[in-house]
Order: sequence, then structure tokens, then C-alpha cells
Amino acid sequence: MDIIYLHDLAIDCVIGAWDWEREITQTVYVDLDMGWDLSVAGESDDLADTLSYKDVSKSVTDLVVEREFKLVETMAVEIAGLLQIGFKVPWCRVRINKKGAVSGAQDVGVIIERGQK
Repeated sequence: MDIIYLHDLAIDCVIGAWDWEREITQTVYVDLDMGWDLSVAGESDDLADTLSYKDVSKSVTDLVVEREFKLVETMAVEIAGLLQIGFKVPWCRVRINKKGAVSGAQDVGVIIERGQK
């Protein structure tokens, strides 16, 4: 399976379970690896024959900003659902990084995979 990826998508959003987190915006960093058959686009050289990472980026950003998630776990699951249902991606890996969430740790977050490779 071919993979289209979009890494380090920075999204400013409300994220967190603590009361103080619900009153501010924080930046999460999203990495997406999406299974996709690139053979048709590779032959046609036509954007209509591939998965548009611009469209994916906009849809994921809109979802994250609008939902104001409490948990990165929920955010990851909903992003995976958006990719699989909205974009017909047969397999995806979603990584959410909430930098600075734990004192002393550079990166903290979740990685989930959904679908069949």
C-alpha cells in the first residue's frame, strides 16, 4: 500500500480536561499517514486521482478547532474516523503531540492506527 503523509500540522485549539485548559488555546501537532493507491495518480498526473492533503489538512483542522476536545485520545479517534469515512482512506496512522503537557518531557501524546494496510 502506498502512503500519503502529512506531518507536523500545527493546530491552535482548546484541548484539555482541566478547567484552566478550557479557557486558553494550545497547539497540538498532528501527524497523518494515510494508505492510498497512488498508481492512478502516478499515471495521470491529475490531482483528481489522488488524496488531496490540502483538503485533508483543512478538514482535520476544522474538526479539531470546532470540537474543543478534552482528550487527545478522542481527538485521534475522531480524526481517524474523518479520514476513513470522509476521505475513504482504508488505513491510517494518527499521531497527536501535545508538547509541554508533562513537565520534563519534550513530546507527549498518542498514536493510533485504524483500518487494514
